[in-house]
Amino acid sequence: MTLGRLVVAWLLVVLWFVLPIFVLVNLAHWKIRSADEPIPVVVEPRFLIRRSIEATLLTLIASLWFDSLGSGEWWLLFLLIGALATLSSWFLGLPRKEVVTTGLTELVRYVIAGALLAWRLS
Repeated sequence: MTLGRLVVAWLLVVLWFVLPIFVLVNLAHWKIRSADEPIPVVVEPRFLIRRSIEATLLTLIASLWFDSLGSGEWWLLFLLIGALATLSSWFLGLPRKEVVTTGLTELVRYVIAGALLAWRLS
């Protein structure tokens, strides 16, 4: 696997992990503005760094999976990684409905990231 393919795959996953947040934040703050009024972007740099590191680790795991271990059943691998990532939210004391919706959203996020990585790396 070349470094270029890894970087392209990583960039796709970073965009998938970060872009929806920008869209949702800007939709939440959407209103009719004058042309000179700036659009607020309220995303903390720590969040962006965390998502970038998360995308890096996921890309490296995918590279290991697709280059040496196999390429079949990739969706199961990313479903399990997503479940592992959402495990901490189960014990935060949040309402059950919020835990379920957050967990399902995270699982879908990881499986779609796995699909992007399968497309670029296999």
